[in-house]
Amino acid sequence: MPLDSVTLGAVVLAALVFAYTNGFHDAPNSLATAVSTRTLGPRAAVIMAAVMNVIGAFLGEGVARTISRDIIHPPEGTGGAAVLLAALIGAIAWNVATWSKGMPSSSSHALVGGMIGAALASATTVEWRGVASDFALPMVVSPLIGGLLGYGAMLAILWLFRRTNVRRITRNFKIAQSASAAAMALGHGLQDAQKTMGVVVLALVTTGYQNSYDVPLWTVCAAAGAMALGTLTGGWRIMRTLGRRVIQLDAPRGFAAESTVAAVSYATSFIWQVPVSNTHLITSAIVGVGATRRLSAVRWGMAGNIVVVWLATVPGAAVVAAAAYVLLSTALPI
Repeated sequence: MPLDSVTLGAVVLAALVFAYTNGFHDAPNSLATAVSTRTLGPRAAVIMAAVMNVIGAFLGEGVARTISRDIIHPPEGTGGAAVLLAALIGAIAWNVATWSKGMPSSSSHALVGGMIGAALASATTVEWRGVASDFALPMVVSPLIGGLLGYGAMLAILWLFRRTNVRRITRNFKIAQSASAAAMALGHGLQDAQKTMGVVVLALVTTGYQNSYDVPLWTVCAAAGAMALGTLTGGWRIMRTLGRRVIQLDAPRGFAAESTVAAVSYATSFIWQVPVSNTHLITSAIVGVGATRRLSAVRWGMAGNIVVVWLATVPGAAVVAAAAYVLLSTALPI
């Protein structure tokens, strides 16, 4: 079997492992608020999220094209496949490490960090303009937007229902939160499954098995299935961090946070076609809705720890990916 085919198979397998870790690592983002407010039971929430992740994966490929075309340009053949394999190893390692600590971090940023680290180690071209416009800018702006929109949405809810019985409004918002949790899980599938697709497409182009950046149907199905399987395995460590250790949520605040994340996910996927982190969005939205109660209601120490992990994600995954490339380059005739 040609070496290019072997390395391509390794990249596809690693991409599916990444999608799996993305599922169990990022699934708590769409489950934490609904489970912590007791709107959904853990089992029902996991099944709902897995189904919506799969549906979301089939709704677009704009983000996949951005990942495959605008971040790095690996060389053709085995060398390019090795770069992508190292990038995925870096992202997977970071996902597993942060999951083991129960800390929410961005699988998207781990992937891009891994791509940059492997590219730098291999002297591969990095599209810094694309990194700045399609990754760095959304990375900075999206959490700010999530926090502000979450804060504004919760203020609007408090004003609209200021004369309503508290017990009645909580009961009704639990019903509404079921829909908003599903919408957020759909946005997670729409955003994050496409990132796996983008890497696979780039590997296909790099090894000469495909000329265009179109996403094959089998790639969509494989990425969706791997992410759904990861989602079904849960991710309770991170769920506890988001749902209880940042702020104690109620149903109206959960609805406001989830609706905010869903809206931003759809806009960035369909309009701007740029990757954003659902992890960053839901965490900042939770902080935003919590701040409407009082600033002291937010556990700022835990929020600060999460921000530190966010800042460390890109360089951390990049270092691991660079080391992985060095090891691969000694084992393969690159």
